[in-house]
Amino acid sequence: MFGGYFDVDGKKASIKSLEEKLQTMQQKELWGSKETIDLSKKISDDNKIISNVEKLKETLDSYEEIIDYNDEDLIKEITLNISDLKKQISDLEMSVKLSSKEDKENAILEIHSGAGGTESCDWASMLLRMYLRWCDKKSFKYEILDTLYGEEAGIKRVTVLIKGLNAYGYLKSEKGVHRLVRLSPFDSANRRHTSFASVEVTPQINDEINIEIKDSDIKIDVYRSSGPGGQGVNTTDSAVRITHIATGITVTCQNERSQLKNKEIAMKILKSKLYLIEEEKRRKELDEEKKNQSDINFGSQIRSYVMHPYSMVKDHRTGEETSDVQKVLDGDIDKFIEGYLKM
Repeated sequence: MFGGYFDVDGKKASIKSLEEKLQTMQQKELWGSKETIDLSKKISDDNKIISNVEKLKETLDSYEEIIDYNDEDLIKEITLNISDLKKQISDLEMSVKLSSKEDKENAILEIHSGAGGTESCDWASMLLRMYLRWCDKKSFKYEILDTLYGEEAGIKRVTVLIKGLNAYGYLKSEKGVHRLVRLSPFDSANRRHTSFASVEVTPQINDEINIEIKDSDIKIDVYRSSGPGGQGVNTTDSAVRITHIATGITVTCQNERSQLKNKEIAMKILKSKLYLIEEEKRRKELDEEKKNQSDINFGSQIRSYVMHPYSMVKDHRTGEETSDVQKVLDGDIDKFIEGYLKM
């Protein structure tokens, strides 16, 4: 049980490596930078995981001793604590699973109605309610950023910002098409209808630019600042030109009298330009990914919610299912989220 996700020795070795890296960065006077802050937080989070695993192991070892001792009263007490112990193990497994930087970010949740017209618009609004109820249970805050309502009922599209630790880590499991089967409240003949809606989830990335540029990636030239003449002309080589070798981007700065200050400003401008290039590349990749996604219709769903002729919610990726559809629609979706994360 204490191998795999709970590999304490492996995690300790990883922490030692991260601590050495952090120490090297601090020796280079890089403390307070975003990278050192992120690194420190990663070390702290991993140490918490190790502490929780070791406490859990101590508890299990003590239970094993009690069972060997064969004291009936103590064994009864252990039995009463089993469900709590299972939850501790499950929570610990989730904390290990949600270990990437993106997992800890806020989530941007988008719901789009699919094939089915008014039925699907109503289904999209039901999904929105389900996720907002789930947020309430998790004590996550949320803000509806954009809504496009259907002509008759429901919503065609909605975008929600969900704020809370690991919001994206949990909700990334919800990406995909969700299918509803029910007797239609919009059909006078009360016939069974199938509706679809898609859910997209992305992490809310910090706006701070964090582009790493190695010395070998750039060429730096210094030269004398140019100007209209007179006493204000700088007579030292303080102007800076930085050329990014791979892209050919050239940035110059000569506003400051200090060469170091001009270099600092030029580097910030270069980072901004490279950041925009990376964002454009990422957008193109996302557009390509969306082109390749399945249509929002039958056969592409990740989860089905059947209300007629029987009651069942089933996740087609993990096999997790329940007959209590209403409980799920009221926000009880942790079973499906955890099933996906453990898969």
